[in-house]
Amino acid sequence: MNLLALTFPDIGHLLEWPNILPGLDDSVFALNKVGIIYLFAFVAPVVMFVMAKRRYAQAEVITAPRGIQTVAETSVQFIRENIIMQTIGPDGLRYLPFLLTMFFFILFSNITEIVPLIHFPGNARMAMPLTLAVLVWLIYNTIGIKNHGFFGYLKNITIPPGVPKALLIIVLPIEFISTIVVKPFSLAVRLFANMLAGHLLLVTFAVLSHTVFWLALTDDTPTWLVIITPAPFLMLIGLTAFEILVSVLQAFIFTILTAVYIGGALHPEH
Repeated sequence: MNLLALTFPDIGHLLEWPNILPGLDDSVFALNKVGIIYLFAFVAPVVMFVMAKRRYAQAEVITAPRGIQTVAETSVQFIRENIIMQTIGPDGLRYLPFLLTMFFFILFSNITEIVPLIHFPGNARMAMPLTLAVLVWLIYNTIGIKNHGFFGYLKNITIPPGVPKALLIIVLPIEFISTIVVKPFSLAVRLFANMLAGHLLLVTFAVLSHTVFWLALTDDTPTWLVIITPAPFLMLIGLTAFEILVSVLQAFIFTILTAVYIGGALHPEH
């Protein structure tokens, strides 16, 4: 039995993807697998809602939604009732298109992790989670400044109500750093780290399943190895199902935290 056959690819090999367009390696038009994933994540929600709208428009009478209509209407209702109304209130309904778009973009960027021939979540690269976090940072700070003025918003984010004046020298820098640095940084790192960890787990058990299976076919394979051969594959199936849940959950967490930050900028007293 050749134990050296069990080799795992390094992280660089898993995360760095070559350009697929010949002659454009150093061009702004260079495109790799990660870029294709983001294009898919951008186009897929648009196609889904356009199809849902067309089916609704083609219906001669108002009937219960079916198929793609059900997915679209349920998604809108979920974002409205379970995220916006719970974190912002009626004032936040104006942000429904933004939050809905963000949820589906992140979801479709994540779910490619379990798609055959792709097997990679776009958000396992830090660039897009960081870009989304900076976008959220710009939006909730702009909302806060627009609604309360620059100095009023600065006061709201640095001086919590009811804090004794003696503690302001400690609380003020902590609250400022939390709002300006920690919130966007934690948004980006949470999404990136969870998707990267899930990808590495799937790769680990995929390599392990492949190696153990082929080693089990050799003539000098120990009996114990033959017995445990299905175990890595069963674990891989379980982790794949779990990563589907993680993909949805991370999209939800990013979206609801965005709504919380917007709600805090609109209603700092809460």
